[in-house]
Amino acid sequence: MNEQLISEVLAELRPTLEGRPWGKVFQLSAASLAVDLRTGDGRYLLLSAEPAHPRLYMIARTVRELERAALPPTPFALVLRKALGGATLRSLTKDEGERIVRFSFMVPDALGVERGATLVVQLTGRTSNLFLLDEHGRIVAALRPSRGEGQAEDEVYSAPQRQVAAAPHEPDAAASSGAGEEAKPARRAPEILREGFASLSEALDRHYQRLEAVRAFDARAAAAAARLKQQAAGLSKLRDNLSRDLAEHGDADEHKRAGDLLLANLGTAVRSGSNVKLTDFYSDETPTVELEVDENRSLQEEAARRFARYTKAKRAAREISERLEKIVPELAALEARRAELEAIVAARDEAALAAFEGAGEKARGKAGARPAKPQARGNRGSKRESVDKGRTLRRYRSSDGYEIIVGRGARENDELTFRVARSYDTWMHAADYPGSHVVVRARGREEAVPHRTLVEAARLAAQFSQARKDSKVAVNYTQRKFVTKPRGAAPGLVYLSSFRTLLVEPGEDLERI
Repeated sequence: MNEQLISEVLAELRPTLEGRPWGKVFQLSAASLAVDLRTGDGRYLLLSAEPAHPRLYMIARTVRELERAALPPTPFALVLRKALGGATLRSLTKDEGERIVRFSFMVPDALGVERGATLVVQLTGRTSNLFLLDEHGRIVAALRPSRGEGQAEDEVYSAPQRQVAAAPHEPDAAASSGAGEEAKPARRAPEILREGFASLSEALDRHYQRLEAVRAFDARAAAAAARLKQQAAGLSKLRDNLSRDLAEHGDADEHKRAGDLLLANLGTAVRSGSNVKLTDFYSDETPTVELEVDENRSLQEEAARRFARYTKAKRAAREISERLEKIVPELAALEARRAELEAIVAARDEAALAAFEGAGEKARGKAGARPAKPQARGNRGSKRESVDKGRTLRRYRSSDGYEIIVGRGARENDELTFRVARSYDTWMHAADYPGSHVVVRARGREEAVPHRTLVEAARLAAQFSQARKDSKVAVNYTQRKFVTKPRGAAPGLVYLSSFRTLLVEPGEDLERI
């Protein structure tokens, strides 16, 4: 507000407010107050020290509207409530050549003796503020922290230094915050449309409501655009990470070829330190190839490691490719939404923006929805019996007469491992692939399970896993006592503190019990 506009507003307010008692204060924002001066017409005095739009005028609101919009009172509002309780507005003036308005009050004390108090409304751009002065002109409290001579508490109030006075019909000129700062040129203020309004206050109220609506629309649109940008950046980062992971896993066929060559050359390989020379029987000219193998690792162990890498790389290639395929349409959808948002902003379509935000919230809600909790399956004592004796487990007899138990789903795997199996039983699972837990029942704590039975059980573990179609599958095995479940882990997920690995062909050729 420039000086001329402030003078016009004061000319309109004086007949309405002078002589009125101070009433309730509503904190509409950190720098805005609405004061009830008991006008009796449902209007309240708006005082705003917001640097972008400092202003004062009357607003027509219901008490319910103000209470719904009000924030908890700031310390300054509490000081006003205490200091001006019972006060009467005596005069309403404007400092000459300044955008500073003074509300002068008479406040009765406990003995009925009146003393003076002044509410200063400083409408000076960046230095806009509200001050409460005592009868000697000293600052008792300020709405916003302020600096400069005559702007701090316990000082005699004076206008901010180097303030640039705005010419008639020009906007607020920003006040300098220091003696060495250059004054900034004034910008032309938007014209206030007064036609069709009963008062200047009503025209100003409508003008600033429109500005607030524009600001709110722009803020919402910017927030929506930022969310889209963040989502697109996240997907792009995920795509890059997946591509890098895919490259790090290497060529699955190369890992398998190396494993096959190692097994085919067990009796003919020539080792020299970490270098192993192998004959490539799978090529027409059977050339000699070299592989680097850890000196402390046997060729069989290295073959098992290569096959494990093969299965892991093969699974990674499938899973990562599927995820990469999903990211492409997701990025395209985000780009389409960005273009839609740009069209909405260009049209300033409030309803379309609300619908756009609602669609985004719904999509995020679906993405973050939690799965329903599984229902309980009875008491603790009956679970073991139902799993051990029911149809949820597969049972086989090995060639050596050992019982082999194979789980089914993830929860049944947990039941088998942690309720049915004993600590000295042998536990198995396909390496790097989802599948069934397999338990070989030991005949005693000290008796070792025959190697033939271990191989037969490992073939079952490979058969009842997602690697069942592979020619060779790495299967980890250990005693049950070395299998633990991390706290909060998903059903079927376990941790092995010690294990060995067998490389077997998947198969189910044992006697089913």
